[in-house]
Amino acid sequence: MPNEQNPTRSKLVGLVGFCVILALLIAGGLWWVNHDGDALAGDKLNSFPTVNHSELSSAQSELVTSLKQEWESGDPGTKYAEGVEESWCADFVSWNMNQIGAPFFNPNSSSWRIPGVYTLQEYYESVERFVPYGQDYQPKVGDTILYSGASPYGQHVNIVLANDSGTLTTIGGNENNSVMIHRIDPAEVTGIVGFGTF
Repeated sequence: MPNEQNPTRSKLVGLVGFCVILALLIAGGLWWVNHDGDALAGDKLNSFPTVNHSELSSAQSELVTSLKQEWESGDPGTKYAEGVEESWCADFVSWNMNQIGAPFFNPNSSSWRIPGVYTLQEYYESVERFVPYGQDYQPKVGDTILYSGASPYGQHVNIVLANDSGTLTTIGGNENNSVMIHRIDPAEVTGIVGFGTF
């Protein structure tokens, strides 16, 4: 007698298989929504950190307020680069400093905007506000971190929002072509060149 399958049992096996596949798809979708896979270094934060403005100078407080507005705006990089299509991390830093009345001075163009990370480092060095990485220095709110091309960001600059016992919360433009916030341990990030002090 041929081996005949029970039609009810076949339907049940098919239904169970379908439910297992559906459960895996839902679990994978939930993981994807909650996973910070686009973090460039450390952890990507999905909300602006709480900053105690009473502990900041007025200039630091103004800078944090400006940075929060720009993080919320979602504006394109061309806003910070005066309409120019280019890598805009240094433009983002320059723009925010200009907004709070603490503009940079570009030695090549005499503009407030310094579009290049290396030129920004030269600027900090020229005004004696550059601290090479590896010295005994704890970055503060408003300082910038300058990175070489060997970093997870490539050649880059971003701004310190908080320093929690050496763990830094940073905000930067042109991180995955947007403004992003990361929490990093500098000892675990390759390519940090130094800090521009605020």
